[in-house]
Amino acid sequence: MKIGVFICHCGSNIAGTVDCAAVAERASTYPDVVYATDIMYACAEPGQDAIIAAIKKHGLTGVVVASCTPRMHEPTFRKAVERAGVNRYMFEMANIREHVSWIGKDIEANTNKAAELVRMAAAKLRLDRELKPKSFPVTKRLLVIGGGVAGIQAALDAADAGLEVVMVEKQPTIGGKMAKLDKTFPTVDCSSCILGPRMVDVAQHPNITLYAYAELEEVSGYVGNFDVKIRKKATYVDWDKCTGCGLCTEKCPSKKSYDRFNEGVGPTTAIIIPFPQAIPKKASIEREYCRQFNKGKCGVCAKVCPTGAVNYEMQDETVEVKVGGIVAATGYDLVDWKVYSEYGGGRYPDVVTSLQYERMLSASGPTGGHVKRPSDGTEPVNVVFVQCVGSRDPSIGRPYCSGFCCMYTAKQAILTKDHIPGSQSYVFYMDIRSPGKGYDEFTRRVQEEYGARYVRGRVSMIYPKGGKLMVRGADTLMGTQVEVEADLVVLAVGAEASANSSALAEKLRISYDGYGFFMEGHPKLKPVETNTAGVFLAGSCQGLKDIPSSVAQGSAAAAKALGLLSRDMLDSDPQIASVSVNRCVGCRKCIEVCPFKAIQEVDMRGQPKAEVIETVCQGCGLCNATCPQGAIQLSHFTDNQILAEVEALCRF
Repeated sequence: MKIGVFICHCGSNIAGTVDCAAVAERASTYPDVVYATDIMYACAEPGQDAIIAAIKKHGLTGVVVASCTPRMHEPTFRKAVERAGVNRYMFEMANIREHVSWIGKDIEANTNKAAELVRMAAAKLRLDRELKPKSFPVTKRLLVIGGGVAGIQAALDAADAGLEVVMVEKQPTIGGKMAKLDKTFPTVDCSSCILGPRMVDVAQHPNITLYAYAELEEVSGYVGNFDVKIRKKATYVDWDKCTGCGLCTEKCPSKKSYDRFNEGVGPTTAIIIPFPQAIPKKASIEREYCRQFNKGKCGVCAKVCPTGAVNYEMQDETVEVKVGGIVAATGYDLVDWKVYSEYGGGRYPDVVTSLQYERMLSASGPTGGHVKRPSDGTEPVNVVFVQCVGSRDPSIGRPYCSGFCCMYTAKQAILTKDHIPGSQSYVFYMDIRSPGKGYDEFTRRVQEEYGARYVRGRVSMIYPKGGKLMVRGADTLMGTQVEVEADLVVLAVGAEASANSSALAEKLRISYDGYGFFMEGHPKLKPVETNTAGVFLAGSCQGLKDIPSSVAQGSAAAAKALGLLSRDMLDSDPQIASVSVNRCVGCRKCIEVCPFKAIQEVDMRGQPKAEVIETVCQGCGLCNATCPQGAIQLSHFTDNQILAEVEALCRF
């Protein structure tokens, strides 16, 4: 075997604390190394050209590059050696930046360690074998989970490009949180005027199949060929017959149901159409509030329905779909603000959340756009906004900033002045975070033009007094205690990952962080991809973001999906596990630990054996580490290859 070794300076990142020339000189003495040199920037075009030229000149059959993290540049170098005629898996990479040069400043120690890592990589390379990927067909259909603005954007972009799209939304209507907003910042334009046409486009697009009031039940398969089970929850109304006339909602005698769409600002009926612009505009029955289900008698909606759409015997249905890629756009939920007993903990009716206040401001809301105190229906004069309720608070496990609360509070203060010209708004804040285009100007505008009084400090207590609410806090800029008499208090509630996001992540076999947000493949280079091939992310399921960022990420996810599904055939990664049937005893431990369900049990001459599903396996190695018999080996990371690295280190 002829091995070539290339030591990268990476400018001063590596060369500043490692003698790269000395490492290359030592590498030239290693077994089977016929060529070794140092390069200023190995990943740059001149560096790759130098590697290709050396392969051809010296007839190299394997290459070691010592530079930065393989996670970032291993694919780059593999493509380079492949262009030179060498199998891409006859390449090894030693990380001497993160593992060496960035750790300490002792040049001698760093140089010795870098040389050790290069020797280990060369030892492994001598046992590498040429691997070849296998090809398989692709299903040109995309699944979008979530019908918020990010999911809508992803679905429309993919559908406009000619791809079949299946959208699954757990609520009876698409639109997500944006559909509940009255106006958007920083332009203060109508939310429904922006979102409404896009929702209609989804409903009318010939390439989009919409399953509203449905949930993802199960996902199996692999990139390009996912088998998906979707559970359509019973609405007790036949949507094929329902015309959305609303007669059933008018006649329903149950008037005390909690209105989920309006955040409980006002009661609704047991049979509902969420809002006038709902897509699909179909009725559904809230079983927990329906007299027919609870008392066994009523049936008014069935009697008045002109099309006979109401069906109390309806059951959940399961739909099976085959898709090539999946976009997760499941959005976010609001933090449970009732844990804050100092703010009333839900006891005071005139302490409302920001989203409840948004529904008051909206003309399509339960108050018709008139801001009223929930306690007595009067118009408030002094409105206090409290920032960071459930954000930047480690005490409730939410130390992160939700990102958009500062901006929507400023917007609501502007709208308050527009709705109630004689009102006065107070904003208690920790810090104003407004990094978007036109955002800082917007927050200054609310203070300078609309007279909102910003008080930098936390609110310590809210308590009722004589029909008013007393808001006690601190002004840290003045160094004084502050107490404001308020008619209405609006809590800028922070956001968190949507409910059951961790369960969905496990179904999709993707990673999620400690707060439940889905993790991207790389924070900079793969912001919409996951470590599971074929699964992409869009919107706040990956991390909290505002509407423009969610829309941008929706388009990005669609672009990645289109790039994947534009091909008729895909290549599988050959770095997967394989089973030696002679050593396998059928203990099933590998099946239990595999996070991708890539191992199945098969009967072989009456004996149970493990078998790896090649297209599903992601090469994580858990099975290899778990197997007590050593019957499973990971291609390109066999036990012998790893032991060769250890022996090379011990002999150094």
